[in-house]
Amino acid sequence: MRSLLQPDGTIGTIASAALGAAARPVRAVLFDKSAATNWALGWHQDRTVCVRERIDVAGFGPWTIKSGLKHVEPPIDLFGGMVTLRIHLDPVDAENAPLLIAPGSHRTGRVPVEAIAATVRHHGVSACLAEAGDVWLYATPILHASDAAVRPRRRRALQVDFTARSLPGGLEWLSV
Repeated sequence: MRSLLQPDGTIGTIASAALGAAARPVRAVLFDKSAATNWALGWHQDRTVCVRERIDVAGFGPWTIKSGLKHVEPPIDLFGGMVTLRIHLDPVDAENAPLLIAPGSHRTGRVPVEAIAATVRHHGVSACLAEAGDVWLYATPILHASDAAVRPRRRRALQVDFTARSLPGGLEWLSV
């Protein structure tokens, strides 16, 4: 899998086209929805990055632990140099909980929680339908959500965040 994500790999070349040859994967999450695991996720922006160790750096915080890994909220401009790729392992139609995005919302910067609904109304909503094998690329800070499936079936997607940037102050990405 690692070779697929490298800058010259099948998936990595997509990120490299957007970020340049220095693009590298820094986080991967596997989503596995089914009839037994059918959840909804409200509108939000991804706000944290996974790092090797906690080092206090101005502008980075608060800190959290997710699945035993250290995460920190960086300044929003760090996300400007990131893209997220979703690799669809199963088809996703309108009834099987597609990713919902508010196109262009990533250009708004960090959206306060109380302004999310108005921002989504302003930008509108697009459903990201996919066939197995499709890859979606989007700006990491885009507002996104997912409803519970109307007709739940297996829907697996591997989400991989890429960046070409280094972290400041001794912080290091916990690479994929």
